[in-house]
Amino acid sequence: MTFDVAGAAARAVRERSAAWRFIEGFAAAWAEPLEPQDGWNRSDLAAAEEQLRVRLPEAVKEALSLFGKRPDLTSNQDRLLTPSELRLDGETLVFRDENQWVAAWGAALDGDDPEVLIKLDLVDRTEERWDPWLPRFSLACVEMVLSEALFRDGAETADREMSEADISLLEQHFAELPLHSPGTRWFVSDDVVVREDDSQWLWARARTSDALESLVKTLPGEWTTEY
Repeated sequence: MTFDVAGAAARAVRERSAAWRFIEGFAAAWAEPLEPQDGWNRSDLAAAEEQLRVRLPEAVKEALSLFGKRPDLTSNQDRLLTPSELRLDGETLVFRDENQWVAAWGAALDGDDPEVLIKLDLVDRTEERWDPWLPRFSLACVEMVLSEALFRDGAETADREMSEADISLLEQHFAELPLHSPGTRWFVSDDVVVREDDSQWLWARARTSDALESLVKTLPGEWTTEY
């Protein structure tokens, strides 16, 4: 099954429902199709609202209802929280934790599809603050599913330190996705997704072993690969 990652991501930037279609299409092509049992039911979400004494943004409820029980899409490296694990940090709803507890992602509580923020865990807690991550929760979900795909066990993945030639090669051979979280750029070609972090490291996921072999030839270097 083929899936137009670049086209679907471009649509997801413009419309919340398109973000959910992106995740449905990506899951079907790169993992396993979503099933009704893969999401939390509305009573679970209502219980979370009662516990927190806030109204969850509609996009948060839609996401958890669609794929909140699919750790292969959301929690291979970092972790999407369950409804009962959601917590408040001031006026921010924390919904995702970094795997070594050095960062957390949170959503503002205003609007149906609010801004997503990130907070780093610092030695001096007084210096901690919520910084902008992505402008909409639904778009952060697209970025999350792509990020977690890079770390799925048994998948065709690769990573390595960047070289000086990589940026020009990426821009020449891949399409850049309109996902602009701080320090990160995303690139795609047929059956390959690549994340570039701070011009220092490349993470890649291929849909097939042939596609991964092609990536290694297109971006030569000392890749650590998993087939």
